[in-house]
This record gives sequence, C-alpha cells and structure tokens, in this order.
Amino acid sequence: MKQPNIEESRGKYIDFIESRKSLILSTQDAEGTPFISYAPFVKVDGKLYIYISRISDHYRFVENNERIHVMLINDESATPNAFARERARWVCESQNLGNEGHEAIFSAFDEKFGDKMMTMLRGLDFSLFELTPSAGRYVVGFGQAFEVDLAGDRFEHVVVDRKDK
Repeated sequence: MKQPNIEESRGKYIDFIESRKSLILSTQDAEGTPFISYAPFVKVDGKLYIYISRISDHYRFVENNERIHVMLINDESATPNAFARERARWVCESQNLGNEGHEAIFSAFDEKFGDKMMTMLRGLDFSLFELTPSAGRYVVGFGQAFEVDLAGDRFEHVVVDRKDK
C-alpha cells in the first residue's frame, strides 16, 4: 500500500476539523453505562467548547466524568465507502465553565452559529464546557490512520503489522 503524504494529510485533517459544526460525545452515566450524544462546538486556542442545556442527559454525564471521548465524522452522503468514513476522535478532560464571562469563546459561537441563536441560548439553562483534548486518532481511509493532537502538531502514521493476524 502506498505511504500517505503526511503534510497533505495533515492539511486535510485541519480542514476537516474546521469544517465540522457538531461533535459526537461518548460519556457514561453514574452506573458506568455508555451514553452517546452530540453537541455543536467551537475550537478556540487548542480546546473544544460545547454549550449544553442542564435538562439534557449528557449535561450531567459530561459534568460528572472528567474524561470523555469526542468524535467528528464526515457525512455519509460525502463518503464513497461506509467502512472508511473520514473521522477524528480524542480523549478529552471536561470542565464546566458556567455561563458567565468567557466572551472570546461566546464570540466564536456567535460567528459559527449566529448571534441571535446564542443570545437566546444564553438566556436559558445552558452551561459552557471546556474540553481539553489529549490523545487522538484521525482516519481518512484504509491504511490511512494517524495518531494526532488537536492542532496537528502530532501527526504520526499508524502502521499495523499484518503478520500478527
């Protein structure tokens, strides 16, 4: 199999992250039962931020688990092969920042989702969560997986020894 062009793949990775509007959250409840959901997000200064309602199930699961997993995934309609959908995932530490201050982050939400929407949501029961990504993986297709950090500074091609079947 042909080796991927690392710099070209890194550029696609950065573009992929910037083109996404929502992420998938993988959390667990108090009994350890897995729970999956999604939330709109913004990326600011190497961190991801979600703004979620206290009434949602995932609110308390994100708040009560200091480590969660998040994933971005390409739309099925834009994917020629369902087994090789473009995706990126990270382990994240989560922290509830509340609803006051953090205007630079809220400005990023305004820009991405519209200030009218964010003004309405800020009047409700929402809280801002900071997600600090650590280990991650980006998959573009077969034989094209990379160990990554959010910024793309770490971008290492994953090679599996096929003799270990």
